[in-house]
Amino acid sequence: MPDGTKTGSMPDDRELIPLSRLSHAAYCLRRAALLSNEQLWQESADTAKGRAEHERVHTERTERRGRELKLYEYTVFSHTLGIWGKCDCVEAVEREDGCRIPAAEFPVSLYPVEFKHGKLRTEEEYNLQLCAQAMCLEEMYQTSIPEGALFYISSHRRQSVALDSALRERVRRTIETIREMEASLRVPPPEPGPKCKRCSLREL
Repeated sequence: MPDGTKTGSMPDDRELIPLSRLSHAAYCLRRAALLSNEQLWQESADTAKGRAEHERVHTERTERRGRELKLYEYTVFSHTLGIWGKCDCVEAVEREDGCRIPAAEFPVSLYPVEFKHGKLRTEEEYNLQLCAQAMCLEEMYQTSIPEGALFYISSHRRQSVALDSALRERVRRTIETIREMEASLRVPPPEPGPKCKRCSLREL
């Protein structure tokens, strides 16, 4: 049984990729390159709304209800993948064959939940970010997390996501692509499409 401590400290021999960058890269690789290689950012109505909704519901804290905990703004990382970030929420429920975490006195199963603004919809980049969070937690606490969820704040609805082998492989490929892009300082050419119309970096 794991001893409940995190497996060491975050690695410092290479730059860690933020979990949010995986989501940007999956949505648009050029956008991710402008953020990382060019250090560009511009707020839009959509990004401002999303940030405001997150700020209303998120502060780093632990909520307990019986044998269940909710860990908000929980920092996670993976030595193996070289990524880090924060989970909006990790639900930890008592389970006899679960893992040990510092916040609980009993073994638990872990279930990451990522908060998104807007109405319920399917966005592959959100699934990828959620899966990366789970992979970090699995490495930190030597456990298995087969499923997580996306919670859409505006509609107050939850969408479960199966964290299968195909999605995990996309996480690894996306990380490799980001590293190659950052090493080359390359900014991919634009691929015009409907998503460009609402992109906060469109003019930049």
